[in-house]
Amino acid sequence: MVDEALSAGAVARRLGVAVTTLRTWHQRYGLGPSEHIPGHHRRYTQSDLARLEIMRRLTAEGVSPAEAARWARQAPDPTPNGTGTVAPARILPAGRDGGGSIPVGRAGPAARGLARAAMRLDAAAISETIAHTLAASGVVATWEGLLRPVLAGIGERHAATAGLIEVEHLMSRCVSEALAAASRANVPTGPARILLSCADEEQHTLPLEALAAALAEAGVSYRMLGARVPVAALVEAVNRTGPAAVVLWSHTRATADPTQLSALLAAPRRPLLVLAAGPGWRADTLPAGVVRPVDLAEAVSLSAAVRDSLDQSRRD
Repeated sequence: MVDEALSAGAVARRLGVAVTTLRTWHQRYGLGPSEHIPGHHRRYTQSDLARLEIMRRLTAEGVSPAEAARWARQAPDPTPNGTGTVAPARILPAGRDGGGSIPVGRAGPAARGLARAAMRLDAAAISETIAHTLAASGVVATWEGLLRPVLAGIGERHAATAGLIEVEHLMSRCVSEALAAASRANVPTGPARILLSCADEEQHTLPLEALAAALAEAGVSYRMLGARVPVAALVEAVNRTGPAAVVLWSHTRATADPTQLSALLAAPRRPLLVLAAGPGWRADTLPAGVVRPVDLAEAVSLSAAVRDSLDQSRRD
């Protein structure tokens, strides 16, 4: 049986939006009721409802209302053969895959543009956007305002859909290449006072690469050990190079074993500062003497300060 056409109030309740929102979408974007019976208020059909659901879902995910409305209007009629029954398959904007859009929270237009380029797998646009922002704003601002929101959004969407693996891989490669180029453009002079390492079995290196690029931009020399460094190898590197500070990155609780930090504190050439960086670490599990920076800027500031302190003590 054909479903009955719906009033604005009924549609608003189904979608979980206000009636005034429906009126705005109708007046501004043409997503209004299509069934008209002379002498009666217009009613929403099941096709109207399906397109409004696309509008609601995309705007909730951070897509601008104008763009979401364009996708909703272009969606195929979900009620074939006049059945009045919405097809169970998800209706997606042209050129999109099953992951939907990438949410970037309150990040600005550049992040939204980068997210769209990532969804298109447009490596050239991704690289150009990152390079432009790095040149204009520097590493820390680019990481916090552009790269981190988009990478986090990809992670959110993957967790919800198990999709976007290809987007994550391409985006990660472009980010890594851009950060490496930024590091090469600002090669500091002097001995490497900061040692950067991922925790044992930790494979997420991009935040550590961002720190490396930010240190280079600040004129602080560093050594990068990279992903999955066993604690014995890390301690050996510390004893061989005598860094002023060690930054140990952990992205997940599974890799944030505090005994790795304790091993650094017990090393024969103990560094002046041990930084436990990343969301994997819990503040209440950190050994005494370990500092957990709140963000990239603080990690750069602390590293530079301890480098300067060591250099000054050696001059004295």
